[in-house]
Amino acid sequence: MSEAQILRTVLDLWKSAVDAHEPDRVAACFTDDAIFQGLQPYTVGRAGVAAYYAAQPLGLTAAYDIREIRRLADDLVLGYLEVEFGFTDRPALTVNLGVLLRRVDDDWLIGHYQVSRLA
Repeated sequence: MSEAQILRTVLDLWKSAVDAHEPDRVAACFTDDAIFQGLQPYTVGRAGVAAYYAAQPLGLTAAYDIREIRRLADDLVLGYLEVEFGFTDRPALTVNLGVLLRRVDDDWLIGHYQVSRLA
């Protein structure tokens, strides 16, 4: 599987769960020890990811565009993306997102998630 296929497979699962407002399914896209940095203080682990997305408003959607991909090792893929988060009650928010995917057994999961917002 190519780096782009790996990244798209994981991010499509993440997007589907975000769009459906299913925080536990979002968290299942992450490793047990994932470092997660949204637009609030960081957390470590799936429970923090689930709590973050549970607190997001209903109707939140995510649309991503891959900017760069690097395979750092056989079991590590780095992705840099632009993500537009859509809301039902306010303008969309565009952010940059860096993710580090790690192969765990036969699955690829997000081990690091870092959002940045450029003014």
